[in-house]
Amino acid sequence: EFRRVLFRSVRGNTHHGHIIRGLSDHEDRLLFRDIYLDTAQLAGIVMSMPEVDAERVGCTGASQGGGLTLACAALEPRIKRAAPWYPFLCDYLRVWEMDLATNAYTELRSYFRSYDPRHERERETFTRLGYIDVQHLASRIQAEVLMGIGLMDQITPPSTCYAAYNKITSPKRAAVYPDFGHEGLPGFGDMVYEFMARLAD
Repeated sequence: EFRRVLFRSVRGNTHHGHIIRGLSDHEDRLLFRDIYLDTAQLAGIVMSMPEVDAERVGCTGASQGGGLTLACAALEPRIKRAAPWYPFLCDYLRVWEMDLATNAYTELRSYFRSYDPRHERERETFTRLGYIDVQHLASRIQAEVLMGIGLMDQITPPSTCYAAYNKITSPKRAAVYPDFGHEGLPGFGDMVYEFMARLAD
């Protein structure tokens, strides 16, 4: 089953960018749909191991790992704690409207250049991207969340992080770094360690 999903054909772009892979096809063919489901499946596998207490599992990651942290927590409700650092994969439309479709999001621009140069299907494209926009999964999260956000981040702008954060209804807090961008956030690693260590209480 894994091989069938990984190597199945995709209509449209397969060369540049993970976000847009499958975007010209049905929403079910978007690559990140499968990646999100993989995170939840992996968490389930870990929780099923005899040496793991399924009541004390958390997830963490930065940037794309931060987006996957949120997706994993949303799709595996038994996750107890989630600690994303400036999560990627949130609010694609906001990134586009801020003219920040560069770096991690540059494939959005290359998609339009290749498949819709006059933006006749722009609304349809962003609606389809909403299917893999982590902000739309965030309300499903039951885990306690600690999110690190750099207010100078031009890779994953803080407003996109807050698009997901504001939809989380479980206990949450944000560690905000006013002068930091998409980089190490001093002390946040220790905060995450202490946050996760409390799972052992």
